[in-house]
Amino acid sequence: MTATGTGPAGARERLVVVGNGMASLRFLERVTEDAPGLYDVTVVGAEPVAAYNRVLLSSLLGGEVDEAACAFRGLDWYASHGIRLLTGAPVTAIDRENGLAVVGETHVLPFDKLVLAVGSTPIRLPKPGMDLPGILTFRDLADVSAIRKAAREHARAVVIGGGLLGLEAAVGLARLGVDTTLLHVMDRLMERQLDHAAADLVRRAMEARGVRVILNADTAAVEGDGRAERLRLTDGTVIPADLVVVSVGVRPSVALAQGAGLATGRGILVDDTMATSDPRIFALGECAEHRGMVYGLVEPAYEQAEVLAKHLAGHEARYAGTALSTSLKVSGLPVFSAGVVDTPESAEAVVMSDAGAGLYRKLLIEDGRLIGAVFVGDIAEQALCKALIRSGEPVAEMRDDLMFGRPAEAGTSQPLAA
Repeated sequence: MTATGTGPAGARERLVVVGNGMASLRFLERVTEDAPGLYDVTVVGAEPVAAYNRVLLSSLLGGEVDEAACAFRGLDWYASHGIRLLTGAPVTAIDRENGLAVVGETHVLPFDKLVLAVGSTPIRLPKPGMDLPGILTFRDLADVSAIRKAAREHARAVVIGGGLLGLEAAVGLARLGVDTTLLHVMDRLMERQLDHAAADLVRRAMEARGVRVILNADTAAVEGDGRAERLRLTDGTVIPADLVVVSVGVRPSVALAQGAGLATGRGILVDDTMATSDPRIFALGECAEHRGMVYGLVEPAYEQAEVLAKHLAGHEARYAGTALSTSLKVSGLPVFSAGVVDTPESAEAVVMSDAGAGLYRKLLIEDGRLIGAVFVGDIAEQALCKALIRSGEPVAEMRDDLMFGRPAEAGTSQPLAA
């Protein structure tokens, strides 16, 4: 356990933040701006390093950036803001009666207010052989290190999962020169964000990077003598595999909250101020469940962090949920989606497609209003589309601008991190 940064104790309320990921850091940045000096702040992170940019993990895996490029704030930032930082220190229990967070086996941190930003844990498929050596997940810096080590030792890799993290893991492995196969159980990649036409462009981009893509691929078992050697699909297909990376989704981390008797569903239940069933304890990010929704993206976590910081600073702030959108680069190909992806019977689909150029745009319009958009290759109008979907403003006069771009602004928008 490593600690840095001290702040004078005094009569300030003791604020303990459990978790030091991207959501936690955004909250710390905002609460020290909105309420400087109001709290005696301690943040506890289970990982051995301070918060870093998980969006860059695939670039780190592929050798495009080094670990230093993934860092957000140096240790001096925590110290200069009076934040006590503990790293490599999992919180193992919460004593609500006495207001204590238990770190490890014996160390305790008193709190007046507690924020849970404990994220999520990767899912392992309930299939035979998933406990064999050579099967890894792709979620944090330790996973990247383990995958790179295995990739140096072995030449054949299979990635299970065609969501964003699975695609990123596959591209990263291919960049290392590893023979890589990507398996996805659905009939298209990123089915929650992309329609079939857009997903097909992404598949082509993956294959151009050297990744073999197999759709409708249901894993039956991983087999091998003492370690992973091959993967068998339910249709009988056998794929040699020295390394298997499982990226089939995550589950909100709720064990700590459940152990403390907090209300949970799929995630830790929170209200519009991000408060849990205990008004002294709050939750945000991937571990939180708000109005039945658990978000696995950075944007909602950041919005929740902003609301909670304002609330704890004594300002009126409510979280009403996030209109989901995704903006990212998949294998170097800009991709954006927001709102509805597949066309409802009641909606009109306006489509422009140039597969040869890797360009695709689809607008979904219902009752004269934009309800969804999917762009591949050129995503310059993403901000306008997001705003229109959220506002419900009529778009009859803007259809051409949305489809072909506004001449004065074409090319000025930049892709956002997912």
